[in-house]
Amino acid sequence: MELDRSAPHDGVGVMTVDRIARLLIQLDDIEPLIWRRVEVPLTMSLKGLHDVIQAVMLFQDYHLFEFKAGGRCYDVPDPEDLYERKTFAARNVRIAALIERGIATFKYTYDFGDNWQHTITVEEVEDGSPGIEYPRFVDGQRRAPPEDVGSTSGFEEFLKVMAKPRHPRHREFVRWYGGRFDPVDISVDIVQDRVARLARRRTLGKAGFAKSQNQQH
Repeated sequence: MELDRSAPHDGVGVMTVDRIARLLIQLDDIEPLIWRRVEVPLTMSLKGLHDVIQAVMLFQDYHLFEFKAGGRCYDVPDPEDLYERKTFAARNVRIAALIERGIATFKYTYDFGDNWQHTITVEEVEDGSPGIEYPRFVDGQRRAPPEDVGSTSGFEEFLKVMAKPRHPRHREFVRWYGGRFDPVDISVDIVQDRVARLARRRTLGKAGFAKSQNQQH
């Protein structure tokens, strides 16, 4: 997939129309499939994409994460990593850089205990719509596992118990989760609100950067 660099710029080098990637995010090893589709700016870092995935999956960002793309690992490097793995800082790598390398599919893992592995596919690269703030949630199906449910097997047990009010552990699970769990309801309003906050923060950051550039000229 070739990256188009023809997006217009204003006088201080700030894109006036975002180039965006439409991404399909699928949670591996769970049936029925849990997935989300989002649109994100090509200028977004992998750390920013992590924030987007946390938002659309309703995760709480309690745990470590890692991207694997093109034979490299990207995360928040830990200078005290006992395994001395060779990793790159996710905040320093933009989605555009992966696409320029011809990477159309890559992996994201969240919480190395529960080990939630995701496959991310670049479906399209195109001009964004003027007036829309990105990132943007497009659609999705089925609710992601709650934090610390205990990996795929724990989630399967959780779903089984929550679906049977007469199960001897049902009340315990409801109390642990904090209410009922609907595996079909992805809470679109909450997802859209969480993503909109990220988009607003990005828009304000761009405006602040453009203002500082103008002051220097």
